[in-house]
Amino acid sequence: MRYLFEEYAFDTDRRELYRGAGVVSIAPQVFDLLEYLIRNRERVVSKDDLINAVWKGRIVSDAALTTRLNAVRAAIGDTGEDQRLIKTLPRKGFRFVGPVQELQVPPGEAAADELVEPSQFPPVLPDKPSIAVLPFVNLSSDPEQDYFADGVVEDITMALSRFPWLFVIARNSSFTYKSRAVDVKQIGRELGVRYVLEGSVRKAGNRIRLAGQLIDAETGTHLWAERFEGPIEDMFDLQDDVTSGVVGAIAPKLQHEEIKRARRKPTESLDAYDYYLRGLAKARWSKNANSEALQLFYKAIDLDPHLACAYGMAAWCYTRRKALGWMNNQARESAESIRLARIAVHLGADDPIALCMGGYALAFVAHEFDDAAAFMDRALVVNPNLARAWMLSGWLRVWRGEPDRALEHCARAMRLSPLDPSMYYTTHGAMAYAHFLASRYDIASSCAETAMRDNPTFLLSICISAASNALAGRFEQAQKTVLRALECNPDLHASNLRDLAPFRRAEDFAIFAKALRDAGLPD
Repeated sequence: MRYLFEEYAFDTDRRELYRGAGVVSIAPQVFDLLEYLIRNRERVVSKDDLINAVWKGRIVSDAALTTRLNAVRAAIGDTGEDQRLIKTLPRKGFRFVGPVQELQVPPGEAAADELVEPSQFPPVLPDKPSIAVLPFVNLSSDPEQDYFADGVVEDITMALSRFPWLFVIARNSSFTYKSRAVDVKQIGRELGVRYVLEGSVRKAGNRIRLAGQLIDAETGTHLWAERFEGPIEDMFDLQDDVTSGVVGAIAPKLQHEEIKRARRKPTESLDAYDYYLRGLAKARWSKNANSEALQLFYKAIDLDPHLACAYGMAAWCYTRRKALGWMNNQARESAESIRLARIAVHLGADDPIALCMGGYALAFVAHEFDDAAAFMDRALVVNPNLARAWMLSGWLRVWRGEPDRALEHCARAMRLSPLDPSMYYTTHGAMAYAHFLASRYDIASSCAETAMRDNPTFLLSICISAASNALAGRFEQAQKTVLRALECNPDLHASNLRDLAPFRRAEDFAIFAKALRDAGLPD
């Protein structure tokens, strides 16, 4: 049997490990250990399993086992820190997690020096969503548009590469298909990707039109399509708009498709990232769904203690529990939220989800506003195309008392994700608070109404609507809205209002609380 993974071929009949066409030197016990891990890659193997299989039950120290595992990792270009191929699961065991392709070797196959290189076999799909951005076709006779289209593709490729959960084929590989008529399914097989983005550019008069479409390379199904158009004199601004629009649309679409895949998997074959994806699907606004999501994120953490985004999302679940009055033990659950958030930002220095979710939890629960802003800013540097990070940053600027910056960040979130319903109402809620801080109560009320129309139970929007109407002199409307808030959370009082709205500046909170008291919120 020959196992292919990354650039390696592991031949159990010849008892040889190849990297490309070259043989990797590997000790017999190290070979046996790697073979056992690969053969049993569908499950976690314990220390005792390894000792029984490789050492035939002889007494082996933990240090000896660790030394052999380190040798296995070194042979296949992995490390105990990266754990890209072999994961250590504390108190449970070990698992080979790299994608593997099995190849039956016919009897009497050619000698090792004539071995077919792994690169001649189709690459195995990565263990995360994968995409290739193909060169856009120039449909006009103007060769200048060729350069423009290439620039758009390069920008989109780089922007998508900033999502750590996404595997993006490098531009140089994608551009080998330029001017070639190749079936998308064939491209998916040759590049080892699940999704392909293709498009075209056309000049019509003094305007440029770009069209893009996202395709599932396994089935040929079209998942998304959009057109972008602008005047030719604004070519470079249009290029930026196209990049933002495409990335803002397809990144959530890809994640949605991966969540559907994770849901279809049998429970016994789920790994940490599958549990994380299932948690994302459950992380909604209902109390029960929030609790289910939290348990799924904990399961992901249990399987992979280094999965920073799972810590961030678990902290986010506790943040929602506090905001909506769902906590059973506020002191204990708040402390757990802070613990998870700090691990998220520590492990996820280059993970924008871990940074923005962990950072927001530190602001909302721990009131560590300056640290939260630093983590949020880092998330936006790592991935300036992540709409959720801009939205949460808008809320953070609200709590910090920075209305102009909050509106700026909300506008960026809306531009990146204009069709996401949850993004729409949460961002309009943050805009309502920003206008409230700037004493624009009519505009604040209008933004709040928009948010409430899309989610009638969004408590933050309900409260800012009541407060804005009260300060605008519309007391009857304000009183009706406060009653609506109390229907959503009967335990809401002026005395615990800071749990919902943690304004940093005392004067901001005082104005907000007084307006709600005037509208009928009980002390």
